[in-house]
Amino acid sequence: MSSFELFLKTHHKKIDKHLATYFQAGTTQDMTRYLYGPLAEYSANSGKRHRPLICQLACEAVGGDPNKAQRSAAAIEHFHTAALIHDDIEDDAQTRRGEPCLHIKEGEALAINAGDLALSLVTGSVVSDDQLDDATKLRVLDELIAMTTRTIEGQALDIGWARDKRFDLDIEDYLLMARHKTACYSGAIPLAVGAIIGGADEQTIESLRAFGMAAGLAFQIQDDLINLTGSDKSKDFRIDITEGKRTLVAIHALKNSPESDELLRILEMHTNDDAMKARAVEIMKQAGSLDYARNYALGLVTEAKSQLNDALPASRAKDILLSMADYFIDRKM
Repeated sequence: MSSFELFLKTHHKKIDKHLATYFQAGTTQDMTRYLYGPLAEYSANSGKRHRPLICQLACEAVGGDPNKAQRSAAAIEHFHTAALIHDDIEDDAQTRRGEPCLHIKEGEALAINAGDLALSLVTGSVVSDDQLDDATKLRVLDELIAMTTRTIEGQALDIGWARDKRFDLDIEDYLLMARHKTACYSGAIPLAVGAIIGGADEQTIESLRAFGMAAGLAFQIQDDLINLTGSDKSKDFRIDITEGKRTLVAIHALKNSPESDELLRILEMHTNDDAMKARAVEIMKQAGSLDYARNYALGLVTEAKSQLNDALPASRAKDILLSMADYFIDRKM
């Protein structure tokens, strides 16, 4: 187990406990039933909570008190919750982390409303933080507004390309979308916010932001690879092919495979046939697209680690952040 995995394992319960405080019972039984209860349950079915935890880790890495960043870290996780709820509706997804999506359990209207509450907690968590002075709150809020905007922009590209059946895309198109939709809020902003709260200078803040952007992009590319080559026991295994996702692997294969026409037909079919999906992966593999994506992610991480080494003094927190970058591309599930 890497130091980053150990860090997540030993710290996620604390952030889980803190996040639960935002979903206390409503002022009436029905308010709890239709809003706070479903949102609390959805939030509790968490991933590894890496976004809020790396925010606190960045604060520690620049010499700050990580507890001081707890509410801002929670704000980032609230945004993640809202984004997932809304994304599942937009993608007509059925399951999330092995459970029915919120809109499947409660209906679209209540799910949208719960996502909206989670969005309100993004700013509310920071505004009500009595550990931060007003100037720091404004800086953090500015980062969170940028994070929200960039993610929505990336989502617009992803949805728009699917709606218009666009496959006339280049690798740079994918990278732009992935930076906005995923890398910004999965790496860049959490680290920048933590550094700001920790009192880092501007150069260090920007170095951590760049590190987070590169690592976050590698995280997304690895997610794409896991979906294609991970465990077939996963309910979402190869769903990217069913949904015709414009991933780095798919775009590279469409540009480089002699069987690109066949691959395009499969991606446009939205098939659930396992044999057809396996054929699509084989075409991608033969085109060298899986290796291309792996090597691209590895290059991002190698460069990001080099930049971080120069930006931060030696510390436990720095070592864990470096381990995070490796973890992002070594994940199997």
